[in-house]
Amino acid sequence: MSDPIKHECGIALIRLRKPLAYFQEKYGTPIWGMLKLFLMMEKQHNRGQDGAGVGAMKLGIPAGYPFLFRERNVKSNPLDRIFRKLNSDYDALVAKGIVHPEFAATVKQHFDYGAEVLLGHLRYGTSGDYNASACHPFFRRSSWPGRNLMLAGNFNLTNTRELNADLIGMGQHPIFATDTQAMLETIGIKLDREHHRLLMEVEKTVAGPEIPAAIAQQLNIGGVLREAAVNWDGGYALAGMVGTGDAFVLRDPAGIRPAYWFEDDEVVAFGSERVALMTVFDKDASDVREVPPGHAVVVRGSGAVETAEVRAPVERQSCTFERIYFSRGNDPEIYRERKRLGAHLADQVAEAVDNDFGHAVFGFIPNTSEVAFYGLMDALRVRRRGEVKKAILDAAAAGSLTNELIDELILRNWPRAEKVAVKDLKLRTFIGQERMRNQLASHVYDVSYGTVGPDDVLVCVDDSIVRGTTLRRSILRMLSRLNPRKIVIVSTAPQIRYPDCYGIDMSELGKFIAFEAAVALLKERGKGEVLEDTYRHCIKAVELGKGSEINHVKAIYESFKAGEISAKISELVRPKSIAWKGEFELIFQTVDNMLAALPGHTGAWYFTGDYPTPGGYRVVNQSYINFYEKTEGRSY
Repeated sequence: MSDPIKHECGIALIRLRKPLAYFQEKYGTPIWGMLKLFLMMEKQHNRGQDGAGVGAMKLGIPAGYPFLFRERNVKSNPLDRIFRKLNSDYDALVAKGIVHPEFAATVKQHFDYGAEVLLGHLRYGTSGDYNASACHPFFRRSSWPGRNLMLAGNFNLTNTRELNADLIGMGQHPIFATDTQAMLETIGIKLDREHHRLLMEVEKTVAGPEIPAAIAQQLNIGGVLREAAVNWDGGYALAGMVGTGDAFVLRDPAGIRPAYWFEDDEVVAFGSERVALMTVFDKDASDVREVPPGHAVVVRGSGAVETAEVRAPVERQSCTFERIYFSRGNDPEIYRERKRLGAHLADQVAEAVDNDFGHAVFGFIPNTSEVAFYGLMDALRVRRRGEVKKAILDAAAAGSLTNELIDELILRNWPRAEKVAVKDLKLRTFIGQERMRNQLASHVYDVSYGTVGPDDVLVCVDDSIVRGTTLRRSILRMLSRLNPRKIVIVSTAPQIRYPDCYGIDMSELGKFIAFEAAVALLKERGKGEVLEDTYRHCIKAVELGKGSEINHVKAIYESFKAGEISAKISELVRPKSIAWKGEFELIFQTVDNMLAALPGHTGAWYFTGDYPTPGGYRVVNQSYINFYEKTEGRSY
């Protein structure tokens, strides 16, 4: 993605099924679980750099000793900082003779993260502050073991205000306005009530010190989550652990946010990305399962695994952006999908270069679009092979097939790939003046000079275009130095027209280049009244609240074909100050082709405006109100 946006957080949860001594004997370290947690988080570091946090829970700890621990950091390289500290703490304990690795009991007794249950979180902030207090895991403490609750997640809720209002209505005084705090307190209240109910039952027959174990045995985590989640609106993959020794991962009923898991006799582990589990634990793709939408996978204190339906699953709308861009591309399914995304662009690209591949040069920018680029090149070559085969067969049938003709057909008009763009510099944001920052941004990429001729069309694949800022300030300026006859930028994603509210930081409608283009076209064609009418409809819809699930922003686009908007975007992002006078064209993937390339992943509301939950419609209408009233900030 050439436009940097903040997006989906990453979670990791590990539950060891063997004592620490087992891992010392087999793998040479009693902190095997902690090291695996670090690797799981490192393999998902693409998902969040605003902060990191880890939690740990020790099982079977006697009363009077701590058993739940948490560490969070929001400084630069937070993940590295956390694990450097934990390793340093461990090494210091070993050096002092307090911990003896060969005696795992000393590790569990004295090292906080010598634990059986480990939780990790990588944060991209889409709500709340950017200080440590807003960083996961969140922790609800109690002297009753079964009332302790720790949560971390990849989610956004659209109705946080309503949830906090419900808490206030119960008599609570919520301190934070974030969705995380609202979820923590909502689950916590239900957990407290169920714990109290069980306490009243078990204390009739069980002695005091045995009460926590008796409650733990009977506590129904799925039932607690079912009662807590009944009013949640949004996309979520929520990981947590309860002081009873239970751990869980819960997924939203539409399967918007991803969550995967596997189990063997040593460990049960969860992650936001399947490939992280495959790599870290040396598993095949078939070993790793999805957490079913609307369900929680619960690992009991005993190590047994249960799956509970928490919310009735609805039509599946898994996030397409996960497949296009966010998730790591070395997952076998995602790799194939990204190649298909590129291949589905072949017809549009062939038309853009007039089928003259002999005068076209193909590349990609940024690096995340490389796999789609391979897919496009494969499709173009197959296309060309088909043309050559037909020409040879036609000539043979006509009796005009010669060596010269075969050489001509085989040697000419083949798609040519070059490394035309190189990322050369990371923008240093400490430069305060915007003009100077923009000048520096224009040099983030460099080109391979001499790869493109003045008669060539330069085609570059991008995975998605959100704001068009990087195109305008950097990419087109850089590519124009090669002086091609024409530049074609090809997006593997369709036009992004509508805001997200389920985990990606894309809620300000006025910043989308497709929206900017549609508004410009309305004004140019004397249809400015559509803007005012849409504003009135959005105001009314937001005031009505529930039951008004209509996306009124669709009216902004209804007058135009996708090609008209693409042409206007091309005009808007083309820098006015460059000397290059060649043609410029933007090509976007069609929604139908995108969905064909990503089977099973239909969450396309950013492109279609059809949201998977009622809250999405409130957000899109509020986002338009904010645009019209020139109010900046998130619309949820």
